[in-house]
Amino acid sequence: MQREEKQLDAALEALLQRINDLKTSIRTLLFRLENEYASLSWPSFLDSYAVISGQMNTLLKVMKNDKTPLLRNLIVLPLVLSPDPDEELKQATEGRVVAFSHDITPDMLRTKPDPDVEQRQNQFEQRATQVPPETAQKQINALNKVVNHVLEQITHSREDWENEATVRAAAAQTCVTADTHTLIAAVGLGKNLKTLPIAVPAQPGPGRAQAGPAPGKTTSTIKTTIKAASQVHPYNR
Repeated sequence: MQREEKQLDAALEALLQRINDLKTSIRTLLFRLENEYASLSWPSFLDSYAVISGQMNTLLKVMKNDKTPLLRNLIVLPLVLSPDPDEELKQATEGRVVAFSHDITPDMLRTKPDPDVEQRQNQFEQRATQVPPETAQKQINALNKVVNHVLEQITHSREDWENEATVRAAAAQTCVTADTHTLIAAVGLGKNLKTLPIAVPAQPGPGRAQAGPAPGKTTSTIKTTIKAASQVHPYNR
């Protein structure tokens, strides 16, 4: 008897720990949805949801463990019912239940759905059984066809995205990023450009004839420009 009680206590302690972890994750996600909805990204939301899903799976594994006794075979009976506030109960339930009174006990110890919910569920089940098998099978086939079509579209789109990403990653680079940035900065902002002096050809003064190249000789443009620049401009005196 003591061994079974110890196993039950250990199982309940493990379940409470997993449930508290799950509650913390759900509370954190709800807080982010209510207060950080402007900056919350979809990948971050999926990460939080994946954590919750993993904690749910862990909780189910603990419940299905061989060392966990079958909780369905256990009966919970209230020892004391009182309308007076109970501080320990309030702390254990995080303020949700203040007193274990006659009004709240049926809801807290309920093992079946609420009567109204159970009645509506029975109505839905009856409506489902009234559908002819052939009609139900046609509806199932139509739904499966739509779902399969959507899955195919998602699969093809994903394959196209992956192939495009692979092609982009494998494509040879045809330019140097640093050089491109330097060129854009030079053209747009004039960055790293050096200012060179410009030689202005001098105009011939009064009474002077501009000398031309000797017949049969070709004078270099550079020499002509340097020679013209060395002359004294009449307007600079």
